[in-house]
Amino acid sequence: MNKELLLTELTFKATRSSGPGGQHVNKTSTRVELYWSLEDSQVFSENQKVRLREKLHNRLTKEQILILASGQTRSQLKNKEHVTKRFFELLEEAVTPPKRRKKSRPSYSSKVKRLASKKQHSEKKSNRKKPNF
Repeated sequence: MNKELLLTELTFKATRSSGPGGQHVNKTSTRVELYWSLEDSQVFSENQKVRLREKLHNRLTKEQILILASGQTRSQLKNKEHVTKRFFELLEEAVTPPKRRKKSRPSYSSKVKRLASKKQHSEKKSNRKKPNF
């Protein structure tokens, strides 16, 4: 994944942050929104785009645009760094293929324990019956 090329595809927009902060919040635009178009991206292959569409389907708009926002700090620069870091982490996680499951068998001791517990359970049930004289 070419991060430099991805950075050129990103669009940032600064808006006013919500929450407490008094006068500072009312006059400065510190919240940063990141916009990235999956369809227009030239960093990923078609297979990777399909995987990204599947993994990020609940985060993408109808136009296949990913929007992330950060307003944690009072600094626009720090919020921009934070949102780009989250963006790269999200893409790294979405692009990596899932690990294949290795088939495994139950161990001998687990089989013995299961059979012993079944036997104990059946004895408990059979002890509840009326005795045969």
